[in-house]
Amino acid sequence: MRLKAYTKFALSIAITLFIAQAALASNNPKTLAVQAVSDNATESAKAISELREMGQAGLDALFDVYGAEIKALANESAGSQTDALQRISNALDLVSQQRNSYASRLFWYTDFEKAKAAARISGKPILSLRLLGNLNEEFSCANSRFFRTVLYANKTVADVLRERFILHWKSVRPAPRVTIDYGDGRKLERTLTGNSIHYILAPDGGVIDAMPGLYGPQAFLRGLNQAETIYKLLAGQNESERAAFLNRYHTGRVAEIGKQWAADAAKVGVKIPESIERDEASGKSFDARVAARTAMSKMVSEIGIINAISYDVALLKGATDEVAWAKIAGLHTEDARLDRDSIALVRRQNSSEKGFAINDEQLSRIVANFERYLAFDTVRNEFTMHATLHAWLSTGLRREDVDTFNERVYKEVFMTPNSDPWLGLYSPDTYTALENGGLSK
Repeated sequence: MRLKAYTKFALSIAITLFIAQAALASNNPKTLAVQAVSDNATESAKAISELREMGQAGLDALFDVYGAEIKALANESAGSQTDALQRISNALDLVSQQRNSYASRLFWYTDFEKAKAAARISGKPILSLRLLGNLNEEFSCANSRFFRTVLYANKTVADVLRERFILHWKSVRPAPRVTIDYGDGRKLERTLTGNSIHYILAPDGGVIDAMPGLYGPQAFLRGLNQAETIYKLLAGQNESERAAFLNRYHTGRVAEIGKQWAADAAKVGVKIPESIERDEASGKSFDARVAARTAMSKMVSEIGIINAISYDVALLKGATDEVAWAKIAGLHTEDARLDRDSIALVRRQNSSEKGFAINDEQLSRIVANFERYLAFDTVRNEFTMHATLHAWLSTGLRREDVDTFNERVYKEVFMTPNSDPWLGLYSPDTYTALENGGLSK
């Protein structure tokens, strides 16, 4: 009897230990990483969900387990992956919530409250991306697709984002998508219009800075470093001190952007507006003019203050045409250089068929053309849109409410307001010779 009792007890202990070990194994990140690429859809979905709850650690587990396969994935053309590599790629993108995350290793929150909680615990600022479409889909808006190649795949940028920021994205609305059918089996698919913006936020969600549109890697890094520095300087200040500090910072940034723009314009032979030349001749700096105009406008309105702060920028904008922008962009080509990881992603995306790889000459042309476009966008976004947002933020305009601030950005800066369901792509006053103007609902 005693032997039977002992045997039952030993068996009970063994079963308990087995269950405990199984439970531990199921919560082990590496075990979950293996299960995440299972061809059993139920098993993989559960593991992916659990890895995502772990945050960056869950994503890192996939890289730890599948390091060799991920290297192979990076070297494979997009259309020639094996089923196993495809499952790994899908698991990475589902856990990270970013398309082509094998090239970035970045984890993105899609729940803003969870992102704020993570920021409070870590003490890091939040980088919140607002975009058309979804970051984990191929056909998000063009800017967000370029971010994945130019910024997130760039090793230096990705390391800074991973180590020093909590990442979050939110879709503003779907990205308009068009398919051109050539009638012979060939189709061309693209997205139309749309813009994206990166917000640097405090853990409570308040706006510290905002970088609108596409930037080259070096310019983007400067923006991140600047905003992070401001975030750290705000630590320990009370609410009124923080507000005054941010007002001064953003007003000063408008002046600095104006100085840089005027200097660049002079280098490439752009005619500087006379009022700016007269002020410079009298010894007044951009800073002094901004301060004077702001002081005169304080009793008028918030709009008056914003207009006063951005007055010189508006004059320079009117004096700068497309040719001048291209020349100014030529002064900042180093800001737009792609690193080898970004170029590798460009190569992979342009080698979509099995056995086909773009040759070096073609790749070089694609990269060179894109870097010129990137430099152009970088300077224009910084000198115009970013200057405008600095002017808004200098008044405290909705700094505490990023969603309301973002609505105004899309309406007045990106010119794609929520009130226009067609995003400027349709006008009821334009005749198309199509039934109902070609619209369907």
